[in-house]
Amino acid sequence: MSVNRYSATKVHKNKDCYKTTQYPKFPKLPTDLYIISRDQDRLDLLANEFYKDPRLWWILAKANNLGKGSLDVPLGIQIRIPFPISDVNQSLRSAEDNK
Repeated sequence: MSVNRYSATKVHKNKDCYKTTQYPKFPKLPTDLYIISRDQDRLDLLANEFYKDPRLWWILAKANNLGKGSLDVPLGIQIRIPFPISDVNQSLRSAEDNK
């Protein structure tokens, strides 16, 4: 799987020459895992726990609308873990194919 979070993104320019990055979507699947965040959870630590790779934190951020400026996760919220990683890989490949 590509670790680079920009590999499956689309970049669009608007009329003012600003660039917008659109990350791939991770639709909800019956195989997804759900957890309640614990004290001191962070997106990179959760990615390491569930995907064995902390660089995949951005997948959790995108799936849960988190990570805007911080890797910290608020205590006590439900977090969706797109799972298994093979399904996440398929979502990324599909997004790359549709570029």
